[in-house]
Amino acid sequence: MPKTMVIVNPNAGKGYGAKISPQIATSLQRLGVAFDLVQTRGVGDAIELARVAAAQGYETIVAVGGDGTTHEVINGIMADANGHPTATLGCIPAGSGNDFAVMNGAPTDLHEACQVIANGHSQVVDLGLVTIDGSLRRYFDNAVGIGFDGMVTMETRKVKHLRGMALYLPVVLKTIFLTLTTPHVELTIDGQTQKLEALMLVVCNGPREGGAFHLAPEALFDDGLLDIVIAKRVPRLEMLALVPRFMRGTHLSHRAVSTVRGHSVEVRSQEPLYMHVDGEVLVEHAHHVQIEVVPAALRMMARY
Repeated sequence: MPKTMVIVNPNAGKGYGAKISPQIATSLQRLGVAFDLVQTRGVGDAIELARVAAAQGYETIVAVGGDGTTHEVINGIMADANGHPTATLGCIPAGSGNDFAVMNGAPTDLHEACQVIANGHSQVVDLGLVTIDGSLRRYFDNAVGIGFDGMVTMETRKVKHLRGMALYLPVVLKTIFLTLTTPHVELTIDGQTQKLEALMLVVCNGPREGGAFHLAPEALFDDGLLDIVIAKRVPRLEMLALVPRFMRGTHLSHRAVSTVRGHSVEVRSQEPLYMHVDGEVLVEHAHHVQIEVVPAALRMMARY
């Protein structure tokens, strides 16, 4: 049996995943990689495909897609692993953001990404584990965003014909001036609790999200810690001025923004908490979110 399973999201990058699938097969064959290749059929499919592949003994499971595809493949790898996955993650970026893959050194060039898989070098990274309202549990690789961050993500899902900044900037404006809410929350980090009116709470495993927003510039994927970015309520025009600072990573000097590192995070609110997990909207809203870091949880392919 081949040692590598390639899971392709054909809809990633508005069809780019399907377009490059034959090129991936050709490149891996030329590099001497024995593999099987499957395509997802819908949301959540990559979780089950990766879970079955890990159970069948595939040593490397490759996610071809964007952040959502990688998120699902990781959850499949971790599903039956009891904290000790046997499969290594590989990434061939094919989506719009690809934050986790790119920040961990996955080349955006298809053939270079295949070469990384063929080389077989790997590194160990942390994951996060989020529990929503006591029932839904998911691993995340990059970030959980609550508040403004989550509302922007929800709005982007309503727009089908745009991508990149052409998508994000109009959605950001709509969120700030039309749909923005700032819930009163109880935030607990490693047992220390504070109450605030939250514009945005982002729990970061990595430094970047959304392809261009450097929310936690000093976050590391292998330090056993989460970086929590806390933004308190500000007037709408001041929020608009903050957006380019979030993109440049200079927002941490703003009076309403702070960051702290920790191992566990808990957010409670009687008001709806709008959120995303690795850019995916898993629930319409929540009231109780628990997050913890899972140190050195996953092995993934690396350049060196």
